[in-house]
Amino acid sequence: MTSVSAVAPMPTVAVAARRRLAQPVAIGALPPGSEGAPVVYPGKTPPKLAYPDIGGLAKWSVSSFKFGFGPECLTDDDPETFWHSSSSDGPQPHFVTIEFPRKVAVQKLSIHLSYPLDDSYTPANICVRAGTGPVDIQDLRIVSLDKPDGWVTFDICMEPSEDGEGYKHIDVYVIQILIMNNHMNGKDTHVRGVKVLGPLERKLKAYEEPFPFVAPQFKMYECIR
Repeated sequence: MTSVSAVAPMPTVAVAARRRLAQPVAIGALPPGSEGAPVVYPGKTPPKLAYPDIGGLAKWSVSSFKFGFGPECLTDDDPETFWHSSSSDGPQPHFVTIEFPRKVAVQKLSIHLSYPLDDSYTPANICVRAGTGPVDIQDLRIVSLDKPDGWVTFDICMEPSEDGEGYKHIDVYVIQILIMNNHMNGKDTHVRGVKVLGPLERKLKAYEEPFPFVAPQFKMYECIR
């Protein structure tokens, strides 16, 4: 069960990039269809992806919120509710902190935003950060948005995977989502939902061992000569 609190450590901001999925409309600084561009799945319902939702394992907190619009609105699966930051009660940039009790593998984030409903409260640039704790958290990437309406979904890491298909996951304890600025320079922000997605479970091929040898003295005898 997801737990909730109100305030997280104040972060700093830096730089990063983007990634592409399938079918839905690509958005961000990269042209549609470019490798690395984030995509938006239109509609209020979260996209049905094969990646496991691991957000329920975490403690969620935010930099500030207005009464009735706290961090619980990010995980309640209700598209009509939203986190509403409060510039008068907290620092800027506004941010969400997601803390796991143990190290977890994270592949993607999916964030529900709606420019038609939220106007100047809609984030325009988001910085994603991660680490083992607040003291060593690092910037991973920046996602630029142009009037999004739906679930903005992207890989959290831009390092290509070993097989060249997609990108690597990262192993972290903490993720932060910074709202660097909003459309039309709005001061406060609305975020209607966030999903933290783990990597797909890799299926072994017929000839692969589930527990392969790693020591050279064993590997030299693992196949017939």
